[in-house]
Amino acid sequence: MARLLMVALVTLAMTGCASNVVTDYNTAVVFGDYSSWVFAPNTGDSSFMTLDGNRVQSAVERELNRKALRKVTEPEADLLVTWKIVEEDRIERSGVGLGLGFGTGNFGWGLSAPPPAREVKEGKLVVELVDKSSKEVIWRAASRRYLNENQSPETRGKLIDEVVAEMFTKYPPDLD
Repeated sequence: MARLLMVALVTLAMTGCASNVVTDYNTAVVFGDYSSWVFAPNTGDSSFMTLDGNRVQSAVERELNRKALRKVTEPEADLLVTWKIVEEDRIERSGVGLGLGFGTGNFGWGLSAPPPAREVKEGKLVVELVDKSSKEVIWRAASRRYLNENQSPETRGKLIDEVVAEMFTKYPPDLD
């Protein structure tokens, strides 16, 4: 019993350490040289701001302020911040399959039906920081957690806040 409990605790601890974001960056960049930022024009890949777009921009602005980066107008900015929600389709299966079979000896017949399935649209948040002068991405973070159509506005807002906060715990990157 004690061994089973220990295995469960170790598994839980390792799961809790797994990151919900993946980051990548340009190792040649000196991140300390950047002190100001602005959202890039047409950020979010839409001509209008969505509800999730407002949530993402608020969270990004909050986290960059915590990093002591100033939001300025575009001509003064060192960094352009872009973000997008990359949509993906996933098949969601619910319920159980049913089966029926009969036979004798080495022979039998079977019949089964798969569980009901439906297509669900999910979105993965991607944030990129772009050097304004070179127009090159210097840092990128992508979420492993997804927004989906079944989430309430409160759940979506909380998820965006958590993911963006975790993204920026990895900025600036450790260049050791």
